[in-house]
Amino acid sequence: MAGLAKARRVLRPLGVTNIRTFIDPQNPTRVAVSMDRGRHGRAHGGDADAQGAEAMDYDGVVAETLVILVEA
Repeated sequence: MAGLAKARRVLRPLGVTNIRTFIDPQNPTRVAVSMDRGRHGRAHGGDADAQGAEAMDYDGVVAETLVILVEA
């Protein structure tokens, strides 16, 4: 996954900061990513979605395994 390098390049211009990657030491294929998205972060859509899909593919992310959590 190389630290989700391409995803970082796509997310930062969208207002995402503090991107941190965590790896399960018992299973290095399990990865968690924590990030902050400011209130004024640009909405996704169009070209951003295409870039995101390309970045996920490049970084080895399997979309079907994603779990998205938000702070309560």
